[in-house]
Amino acid sequence: MRVISGSARGRKLKELPGLDTRPTTDRVKESMFNIVQFDIEGRSVLDLFAGTGQLGIEALSRGADRCVFVDQNRAAAAVVRENLDHTRLTDRARVVQAESLGFLTSCREKFDLIFLDPPYHSDLLEQAVKTAAEIDILKEHGIILCESGLEKELPQVRSPYLKGREYRYGKIKLTLYRRTAE
Repeated sequence: MRVISGSARGRKLKELPGLDTRPTTDRVKESMFNIVQFDIEGRSVLDLFAGTGQLGIEALSRGADRCVFVDQNRAAAAVVRENLDHTRLTDRARVVQAESLGFLTSCREKFDLIFLDPPYHSDLLEQAVKTAAEIDILKEHGIILCESGLEKELPQVRSPYLKGREYRYGKIKLTLYRRTAE
């Protein structure tokens, strides 16, 4: 697992031992960043269910202004901090060890880009999408990019949020949500 592009390009990232965390493959990660390539620079990012932090770190490497990384697992939060140190991106990052849905409901800031990549065999993704839309956590024209198993059907959300395109990569699906202007 490595950073694909930007200031930290080519740097290898530490992974968590065991099978509890499933890193996004380089192919899918590259596709994700092709989808949002014009929506990264200077933006604020939330990497919810951060795991190793690879999605938020990729965004910072590509010019995001700042990123908040959230994971409830203590070991995951420690690995995110190590990966931020290794990529020299710590100054634009904040790591929060907290339950992800609890963080969303207590968060008092808005983001331009949110990555949602929870464990595939849970209902956390659907809950996170619904909660993010209900509390209106995106700035105008903001994006939520979700990674899930191909069989996962994600919910429709109320305006000003719109469910957008779905992209398929083998057994993986990326789903895009946008927040429209008021």
